[in-house]
Amino acid sequence: MIGFLKRRWADCPRYALALLLAVSPAWAVQPDEMLDDPVLEARARDISRDIRCPVCQGETIDDSNAPISRDLRLIIRERLVAGDSDAEVVDYIVARYGEGVLFNPPAEGVNLVLWLAGPALLLAGVGVALTAGRRRVVPDVALSAEEETRLKEILKE
Repeated sequence: MIGFLKRRWADCPRYALALLLAVSPAWAVQPDEMLDDPVLEARARDISRDIRCPVCQGETIDDSNAPISRDLRLIIRERLVAGDSDAEVVDYIVARYGEGVLFNPPAEGVNLVLWLAGPALLLAGVGVALTAGRRRVVPDVALSAEEETRLKEILKE
């Protein structure tokens, strides 16, 4: 029995390593997508971290394995190789897919409503809470002698 336990205990580091590798995050950017120029690749990664996958819920195209994310990563790299600036690449993608692909849309136009809705609702909630708190103040009303006698009788029971 002890020999069996020693043998199994010796295998634990291998099992732990296998478990860690199995649950590690999968990086979606494939080696065949990466650019040879490290500066352009770094720019492509910075841009793709700010672009939301049109199919996935809350994932960047850098993290997503969806085919459309791969296409967007390739478009970003193609545009950078063609000489576009980072802003031009983002503008190109927004022109094709809309502002919904941006993780941080600009605070202008219709998006301004989204940016201001959170703070406005917070202020409205604080106002409602303060108003409700003021209304709940119980006025000091003294009991009559008859009411006090009745209360004492009830409490004795």
